[in-house]
Amino acid sequence: MPVPEFVRDLRHHVGHAPLPLSGIVAVILDDHDRLLLTHRADTRRWALLGGILEPGEEPADGVVREALEETGVRVVPERLAAVRASEELTVYPNGDQVRYLSLVFRCRYVDGEARVNDDESLDVGWFALDELPDEVTADERENIRLALDDTDRTWFALSAIAPGVS
Repeated sequence: MPVPEFVRDLRHHVGHAPLPLSGIVAVILDDHDRLLLTHRADTRRWALLGGILEPGEEPADGVVREALEETGVRVVPERLAAVRASEELTVYPNGDQVRYLSLVFRCRYVDGEARVNDDESLDVGWFALDELPDEVTADERENIRLALDDTDRTWFALSAIAPGVS
């Protein structure tokens, strides 16, 4: 997996210590309401497309860039479906630790033939919503559910209400 230059620079200073990073998750649907998934090279499981935002990058631009880089498809973000902070620390094989703030976008497929377009995936494929691979995690299924909700609102996790707020 290529590590972005800005993360390499940060790691020079903090080593493997936990880094908070902003990322995107793309729930990409085609005209037949099929979902685009990637078969990840690192975990060897089918998953939603995702990636890290570059410093100063607009999140919607980041989701478009990641879709093109990883799968060769062009997408249009339709809405920000959810903003979620990961509770668990992600630890990579080299020891790097990351905690992600994920922006989950519902995206519409525009064009391009879905294919493995970098070294982050072993395969890519379109799946009917009722035929998702078993290894799609509960967390990813929740992202899919939030993206498919028939609403124009963004979902935010709220773990506690401030005193006096109702």
